[in-house]
This record gives sequence, C-alpha cells and structure tokens, in this order.
Amino acid sequence: MDEILRQSLFFGGVLTLGAYSLGYWMKRKWKLAIFNPLLVGIVVVVVLLLAFRVDYDTYNEGAKYISYFLTPATVCLALPLYQQFEALRRNYIAILAGILVGAVTSGACVLGLSALFHFSHREYVTLLPKSITTAIGMGISEELGGFVTITVAVIVITGVLGNILAEHVCKWFHIRDAVARGIAIGSSSHAAGTAKALEMGEVEGAMSGLSIAVSGIITVFLANIFAKFY
Repeated sequence: MDEILRQSLFFGGVLTLGAYSLGYWMKRKWKLAIFNPLLVGIVVVVVLLLAFRVDYDTYNEGAKYISYFLTPATVCLALPLYQQFEALRRNYIAILAGILVGAVTSGACVLGLSALFHFSHREYVTLLPKSITTAIGMGISEELGGFVTITVAVIVITGVLGNILAEHVCKWFHIRDAVARGIAIGSSSHAAGTAKALEMGEVEGAMSGLSIAVSGIITVFLANIFAKFY
C-alpha cells in the first residue's frame, strides 16, 4: 500500500482535508466539543496510516502543500483586529498586561510541573513553548536544545484543548468581557484557540489573533530566562 500511495502526489492532502471535513460534519451534527474537527482529523489520519501501514513521509509528500496556506491564513487574522482597532486603542495597557501575564503563567506552570515530575532539562525546555504558534515554538525548542517533534505535538494538543475548553472555562470563571476572553484564549492556545474565539465573537477573535503574535514575541525572550531556572 505504501508503494502504491507513494506514486500519488495529493494522497496526503486529500486524506487530511477529508478527515477534517468528517470532523466538521460531526461537530455540526452532534454539537459536542469533543468532536473538534482538528482533533477528529488527527485521530482519523493516524488510525488510517497505522491501519494501512503507510509511512509518514509518504503521507507528508502530499499533505505538506496544505501548510502553504498557513501563512496567508494567519495574516488574515489582521482583518478582525483592524475592525476592532478602537477596542485595542482603549484597552492597550490591559491587553499587553494580560498577554504578558499569560506568557509568564505558561512558563511558570511548565517549570512547576517539570520539577514535580522530575523532568530532565531537555524535556523541560521542550514544553516551554507549548502555548505559542508552531513556527515560533519550533525555533525556541531547537535553540534551547529540546525535542522539536515533541514540541510540535504538545503545541497541537494545547491548541486542541484550548479550542474544546475555552468557552467552558470562561463560563466557569465568569469571564464575560470580550477583550479579556480573547486575550486569555489567544495567549494560552494560539491559532486553534483563536478559531474558537472567532466563533464566540468578533472582539474575542480580534484580541485572540493579536495575542498570538505578541505572546510569541514575549515567549521568545521569557523562554530563554525560564530555561535557566531548571
């Protein structure tokens, strides 16, 4: 099977889009957070590759083209931010403070859990960029000597959990302000969380999109500081 599919240029892309579409259909039909399209897509792709013994490189040969759309999709997040510029102007101090606190809290949690579970230094720095976008997180992990592939997996898991739990956490802790909800989601669960923030409202989506960029920049500096603590 692997040899047959190796000849198919778009096998990985078709499989990825099909798996995501299945998750999207399940989410709309049953309205359950657990049927997150990204989560369902990951599970379906992994199960099929294992079941048919398809090598990851064979799959990625076609799936890699989808990643070309990541940059323009991220840039598009600037549109809702532009539309909510007035809210940004009025609350810029609180917004920057919230993003900074979010980045510090993320690093402190990783530090505490690493000490609790006796992780090695390499495992510790692997987890430090868990709450920022993949492109920046991979660079931080590589620079600090972490396991880059594990960093990618952790970032994806963090984003999926943020997408699933974001709205519920805001309800549990009575976070009603749209700006606060957007900042909290974006600074903790990057792009996947921002997808949920956009569903919650325009202001939430704009603030979450802003948090992705600012949180990534702050984490670049904080990660190097936190790396010296353990």
